Amino acid sequence: MFEAEAKFTIGQVVRHRKHPFRGVIFDVDPTFSNTEEWWESIPEETRPNKEQPFYHLLAENDSSYYVAYVSEQNLETDPTGAPVDHPEVIAMFGELNDGQYRLDVQLN
Repeated sequence: MFEAEAKFTIGQVVRHRKHPFRGVIFDVDPTFSNTEEWWESIPEETRPNKEQPFYHLLAENDSSYYVAYVSEQNLETDPTGAPVDHPEVIAMFGELNDGQYRLDVQLN
């Protein structure tokens, strides 16, 4: 079984390479771990390889907040240094420091 090493870390602020949104990573899957229905909803010509890390983001764009699931190849570090305004960020993370949030929740 192939397992890739994640390039990004939990708490890191990233942005999508192709679509206008950014977010903070709150979980990482070593390879694709969503439904086939979700996978097939992506146009075939733009579907990323399943054998790479996929990231769960508290995401935002100009008009909304949501949770996104994004392949590593479609992410890059967000250079703005600006905080992510998603309302769940405060409940999960501490303060932003150099583009990185500190995880601030108790895990069971």
